[in-house]
Amino acid sequence: MATLHFSSSPSFPLSKQPHLQKLPTFQIRTRPRPGSSRQLSLRVQAYKVVIDHEGKTTELEVEEDESILAKALDTGLSVPHDCKLGVCMTCPARLVSGTIDQSEGMLSDDVVERGYALLCVAYPRSDCHIKTIPEEELLSLQLATAND
Repeated sequence: MATLHFSSSPSFPLSKQPHLQKLPTFQIRTRPRPGSSRQLSLRVQAYKVVIDHEGKTTELEVEEDESILAKALDTGLSVPHDCKLGVCMTCPARLVSGTIDQSEGMLSDDVVERGYALLCVAYPRSDCHIKTIPEEELLSLQLATAND
């Protein structure tokens, strides 16, 4: 039988971390060594995302592994949101142009095909133009398709 022993350790106050600035988009490629077929490739892709919100147009640079909502909030946009999990439908938008991945969200396929999105689970896959919409517009569509 194993016995666990806990001892107290000194506590250290955590200081506030300085705000770190994101690095620009970059790509690294190396040439394979002679006789090797392996090639290392690291790629960080960022896309231009234009958001129309409350009569204002804002242009953001959003990395492909960053949600559009997270970037919008980081830049000070007051976009409505709540759960940040793609469930509550508080951050609805309409995709005007471009491509996004929102496979983590709960919108039905036909609503997604009509160009609707939840910003908290929307990850850009190309330059995009997005317009925020009232929550009720998306709720009525999602509920209507749930009955089909």
